[in-house]
Amino acid sequence: MDIPDPGTWPSTVAEAEAVQDRLRPLVVREGELPAPLRTVAGLDVSYGPDDRLAAAVVVLDADTLAPVDRATRVGRAAFGYVPGLFAFRELPALLGALADLRTTPDVLLCDGYGLAHPRRFGLACHLGVLTGLPTIGIAKTPFVGRYEEPGRRRGDWAPLTDGGEVVGRVLRTRDGVRPVYVSVGHRLGLDAACALALRLTPAYRLPETTRRADRLSRDVLAGV
Repeated sequence: MDIPDPGTWPSTVAEAEAVQDRLRPLVVREGELPAPLRTVAGLDVSYGPDDRLAAAVVVLDADTLAPVDRATRVGRAAFGYVPGLFAFRELPALLGALADLRTTPDVLLCDGYGLAHPRRFGLACHLGVLTGLPTIGIAKTPFVGRYEEPGRRRGDWAPLTDGGEVVGRVLRTRDGVRPVYVSVGHRLGLDAACALALRLTPAYRLPETTRRADRLSRDVLAGV
């Protein structure tokens, strides 16, 4: 997969925030799922001691959820741990893994946030703008915003709001289990993002893309 050069990587908080400010206006907050939707990719990163990390991308058939392609990169975090700038730790390794894919996925799903971010530019937004691909964030826990608990049935949801703005949805993917936190990344609207989240959770709380990318990243890191 062809990945554009992201340019010089920031080394300070001010530089990283300037990158976010420059790229944020490029986010496209609306869009429908590609038709036909053939492939979806999950991205995740696992961490070891001394900021070692393994980034994994797993591409699945959108209908059968069978694996189509996968790639990994091992390295170290590219930025310090700063809330709101977490993407800068992981992006170089994730972009490297994406570049190693033989196929270009139709949609990217990040284990993290998109617009549900203090600066409205989380990992899913950043990856979407850099790659040009439709991207959404599906997180396990909330980062910003307020919400009412959604209903207990699969598909029930509640708006996630921050500063009077809807930045995502709190979505129940399985009856009676904890919800996930869905937000727009790039080129997909919130309705489409939630529909895809439900499509990819036929048996578990988390999307199959996330589950498999998480497992692969952990296995690779354990073997380093």
